[in-house]
Amino acid sequence: MTDPDRTVGVAIIGAGSIADGSHLPAIRDQGAEIQVLAVVDVDLERARSFAERWQIPAAYGDIDQMLREAAPDLAIICTPPIAHRDAVVACLDAGVWVWCEKPPTLSLAEYDEIAAHEAEGGPYVSYVFQHRFGSGARALREHIRTGRLGNPLVGICHTLWYRDDRYYRVPWRGRWSTEGGGPTMGHGIHQMDLMLSLLGEWTEVRAASGTLARGIETEDVSMAIVRFASGAMVSMVNSVLSPRETSYLRFDFPEATVELTHLYGYDNANWRWTPAPHRADDTPADLGAPEDNEASSHAAQLRYLLDDLRRGRRPEASGDDGRRVLAFIAALYASAATGLPVTPGQITPDDPFYHSMSGHKENAHA
Repeated sequence: MTDPDRTVGVAIIGAGSIADGSHLPAIRDQGAEIQVLAVVDVDLERARSFAERWQIPAAYGDIDQMLREAAPDLAIICTPPIAHRDAVVACLDAGVWVWCEKPPTLSLAEYDEIAAHEAEGGPYVSYVFQHRFGSGARALREHIRTGRLGNPLVGICHTLWYRDDRYYRVPWRGRWSTEGGGPTMGHGIHQMDLMLSLLGEWTEVRAASGTLARGIETEDVSMAIVRFASGAMVSMVNSVLSPRETSYLRFDFPEATVELTHLYGYDNANWRWTPAPHRADDTPADLGAPEDNEASSHAAQLRYLLDDLRRGRRPEASGDDGRRVLAFIAALYASAATGLPVTPGQITPDDPFYHSMSGHKENAHA
């Protein structure tokens, strides 16, 4: 599709809470630019109920049938992680662009397998990393690119959330073979993706993880020290054991400290811009705090994606750009399992952590 004015036809795959609470509101926010043609779910009755609630004209229990009959331009994948690969591949092979929920896949092997089904000019698959798209993050990324605040030096990337035992009663959660990992994979991935999208290439990770309180296969907490090519060092924590929940990122530069404190989303009010002592009289605006106030949201990312789709260009959070955080997570798990530092080049197809975040072949999704 290269018509910048054409209405984009969309299909929803997976009629669960993330589609209901995040994706349909984001679609409605686009106005006439987008039209929902169909919804698919393995539970056809749930699909029909979803379609009735959102006034969607067609409901299906089979992806292939939907692709043939509804012929969407874009499919939004809202299924559990274990179902991402097959759904994405089916859509790409039908010539349909894809926007897929996180985590992108269960492993780097799956990610690379999916990438082979993309074509130059599209269809492409992009992944839901909406925290990149708020005005605060986009302003800071530009300042890092231009060196406005100096080179980044010290960072903090904490996802301190709380998930109780009831949360893990859902059968696919907390298992390597169906969720891909614990809070490192399913929760902290948002903050880590934002950190990596800002600071660029990492060079080494040293990590530890544990299952301290939840009766699950995966970890319920992980910690890491990360070095970046810029020289910056970052402390990371991913937890589902933290009753006072917060998502916290901090970036220390020679000229300022920039902080983001939120939970599941932010706007400019969640950012704090503090000048270095030698710039004590500077305001946040002097440091580069943005004047426009675009909140991080599914709606914000979808606007960018629709523009890329219409122009036939690779979107943000796809290809190598979408793979970066998954490769980092694989390295973090490898370091936690072995007790050794891991560098990016180590996680190759010969490495067990390329095929499963657990490092065990039996947990790979065949």
